[in-house]
Amino acid sequence: MRDLRPATHTPPHPVSSIWLGAFLALACACVPFEAAQALDLRQAFDAAITADARLNAARATADAAAERLPQARSQLLPNIALSASRAENLLDTTRPNPLTGDKFTTTERYPSTNAVLNLRQTLFRRQQTLAVDQAEYLVDDARQTLNLEIQNTGVRLSGAYFDALLATDQLELIEAQKISTTTGLDAARKALVAGHGTRTDVDQAQTRLDMVLAQEIEARQHVDFTRRQLQNLIGRAPDTLAGLDPARLQPGAKSVGSLNDLIAEATASSPEIRSLKARVEASRLEVARASAGHYPTLDLVAQISNSQSDSVTNPFAAYYNRSIGVQLNLPIYSGGYVTSAERQAAAQLQNAQAVLDGAVLDLSLKVEREYRNVTEGAAKIQALGQATRSAGVALESTRKSYAAGVRTLLDVLNADQELKANERNLFQARYNYITARIRLAALLGNANPVIEETNGWLR
Repeated sequence: MRDLRPATHTPPHPVSSIWLGAFLALACACVPFEAAQALDLRQAFDAAITADARLNAARATADAAAERLPQARSQLLPNIALSASRAENLLDTTRPNPLTGDKFTTTERYPSTNAVLNLRQTLFRRQQTLAVDQAEYLVDDARQTLNLEIQNTGVRLSGAYFDALLATDQLELIEAQKISTTTGLDAARKALVAGHGTRTDVDQAQTRLDMVLAQEIEARQHVDFTRRQLQNLIGRAPDTLAGLDPARLQPGAKSVGSLNDLIAEATASSPEIRSLKARVEASRLEVARASAGHYPTLDLVAQISNSQSDSVTNPFAAYYNRSIGVQLNLPIYSGGYVTSAERQAAAQLQNAQAVLDGAVLDLSLKVEREYRNVTEGAAKIQALGQATRSAGVALESTRKSYAAGVRTLLDVLNADQELKANERNLFQARYNYITARIRLAALLGNANPVIEETNGWLR
């Protein structure tokens, strides 16, 4: 830990020991606490896979869509149905007397039964055959949509996780700045009482402390908010989060490949594009299904029937009939329905193709943006690391100048604030680089291995 001791204008001065003690305490406070059961990124992602509401909705949608295929295939399999009935009949029969010619009526009460077993097997139905192929594309569409939501869950989870880490880091920096500012204010007051300081130093240090206290309140609220965001994704309140180990992070050590190769890979493997391609093919088959409305249908039909007293003309007769044959249905005119359905399907195909084309262009822009974030983010981390080291050197120089009476206490506080700002920017640059890598991998449908690799950078 760097020695942040500011001296009075006339060194040496007793207040220097106060600064030393305060900043030694600060150094101890800043030592990271190793939690026994810290929640890491891999564990958080596994929890989100189960708990995230949007992902659960997508999973249910995929399960429902998967039933399209067996439903479509069922239309090509035999359809067997059994119907049976029993009735009590009261039959009044009026007929002429063959001898006298007079009419007379007889009443008969009897039960009747009827049972029919029907079988229908499709021999040729163009629409149903195409429906099976279409269902396969629709099921693939649902699977790719689910995969896309899994990738998006990884992106949302990693964003929430590192937002929570950044909020915690920022709060720790503000708390450290509060300690140094409070210590500086105490030193300024004592120097003023001893006749070695100025009222200006006290007022400026008090103003800076008030600002830091306000920032601390906002930072604590942000910590609570980011942890609540993470809680909504993983389904439980997170305790200690595994922090990033900067020594394990080596930005730019592994090449992400060329931009053109990444765009080509994303176009081929992106779950979003694969989903839209499946929709285009399903729409193309819908056009063929609409045209198949002009085709005839041919079915194999078989029937077994058994009836007892089922005819009023011969109420006590029993019939057992078996038949088998084919049934042809040839559409001739349906009021223009089939032609209209063809036009509708063609328009839907055009829409699906346009959506796909637009998504491909949009994907290339997203890949390029994340590619820039990764490549430029690595360079930014290097630059901010150097800036942070320079700010630390500047703080040391300012303290020495203050001890020599060349600089004021405000100069020391400003230099300390600049160091904390550079450290915060460095933290944020690291997290932005990591989340950009995960977003880039998600666009390629490959977020899980990158999340696993990132998890190895935590401690």
